[in-house]
Amino acid sequence: MQNPTKIAIISDGNSYSYQDLQDASEQFAHVLLNQASDLSETRVAFMVVPGFDYVRVQRGIWLAGGVAVPLCTTHPLASLQYVIEDTQASIIVVSPEFEPILGPYALQQGLRLIVLGDSFAESAGNLPEISPSRRAMILYTSGTTNLPKGVVTTHTNLEAQVSTLVQAWEYSADDHILCILPLHHVHGIINVVACTLRAGGTVEFLPQFSAQRVFDWFQQIAQQHKVGVFMAVPTIYFKLIANFETLPATQQQALTAAMTTFRLMVSGSAALPVSVMEKWEAISGHRLLERYGMTEIGMAISNPYRGERRAGHIGQALPGVSIRLVDEQNNDVTTNEADQTTPGEPSPGEIQVKGANVFSEYWQKKEATEATFTEDGWFKTGDVAVLDDGYYKILGRSSIDIIKSGGYKISALEIEEVLRTHPQIDDCSVVGIDNEEWGELVVAALVINDQAINTDELTAWIRERMPAYKTPRRYKIVSELPRNAMGKVTKNELKKLF
Repeated sequence: MQNPTKIAIISDGNSYSYQDLQDASEQFAHVLLNQASDLSETRVAFMVVPGFDYVRVQRGIWLAGGVAVPLCTTHPLASLQYVIEDTQASIIVVSPEFEPILGPYALQQGLRLIVLGDSFAESAGNLPEISPSRRAMILYTSGTTNLPKGVVTTHTNLEAQVSTLVQAWEYSADDHILCILPLHHVHGIINVVACTLRAGGTVEFLPQFSAQRVFDWFQQIAQQHKVGVFMAVPTIYFKLIANFETLPATQQQALTAAMTTFRLMVSGSAALPVSVMEKWEAISGHRLLERYGMTEIGMAISNPYRGERRAGHIGQALPGVSIRLVDEQNNDVTTNEADQTTPGEPSPGEIQVKGANVFSEYWQKKEATEATFTEDGWFKTGDVAVLDDGYYKILGRSSIDIIKSGGYKISALEIEEVLRTHPQIDDCSVVGIDNEEWGELVVAALVINDQAINTDELTAWIRERMPAYKTPRRYKIVSELPRNAMGKVTKNELKKLF
């Protein structure tokens, strides 16, 4: 255990030490066991408000030998049912406010329901020995192309994901981090909570995002001379910048002074627009550390903690993680980087990953698991990138962000970067839609700050900055882009607008 008296978690106005967390986790493990010796990988679904309760429940599940199945606190009942039934969870744990949602369902299905806050008989005894190879957690993919799949990680996988990041980003017991991210994704579970607690730092929870409350927290951390760490998705940085720009100059100066005291600020879970990176650096003094990961692998690639953080790039392979880029015939395109088909342009390829961080299997989907691994054990991410002077640069997801139009393979993310530099465009998203003549037609949805934008003039403006074949052929003005819980634009939903 870390220093037992050190504050591990701050939530709901209360502070909890590492000893408090250990005791509460062990107590909950005994509640789950209910006199049994081992849960033996019983799936335990839990819908718990982010904070101390969430962490003690998750740790209690692991201590009891169960498999943790975090549920999204904002999903409708149908989505929750899908996860519970797919994992065949036999125990459901809820915060009191979620009992009306899942209580009747648990009763109807004959599942054991544990409501936090209820009194339980004190129990003691030995907790089971947990083998590192055991399943530890099942998280569900976002399901943008088909039904979500359960991603199974073992204790070995989680250990690799956590230890690698603690080393690479130099977490320490002095770190004080704010958690504003959903806790049914690795970004919140691993990068924010698990890594900070592994290093002996303090995690503070903000249950609902508010730009003003985040800024207040920044100033509080600076005033208390704590080592601040902040991690968020690009959408949150976008909202913080927008709020910052409405503040009086004196408040802006005070906030900038507070933010410059922080140790580290990180962006992830979606591509970080270069414009957002540059604006944030101007107001905070921090060049955001951008990295690349996904549910199946945790984090795999990262810009360096010490060294150049290159805008528009996701960085280099993390320690202990092997990366390669392959073409459609599974040939490695990075081994002959100097021998490209187009002089001066690195060859694009699918990112494939190998390492102890890579997940075990898709839950009860043997064919899907086999299909996502090569014969020699590389995980196929489906994301396309280039190796650009030693740094990986994402071009997009092969099925969503790589548009095949008129014989060209076009990166939607590249076009989005250019569009965002236009003074009238606040945000945008580019997709390809089926077209008989072109195969796919490049189209763009725009969030603008002037309803009178002239799209003919916009097209001429784009063609001064990139080849004509990359120019969107149609535009749609929208008030906001459809996004999932992690701030990623749901491009299949966007396509329906066209």
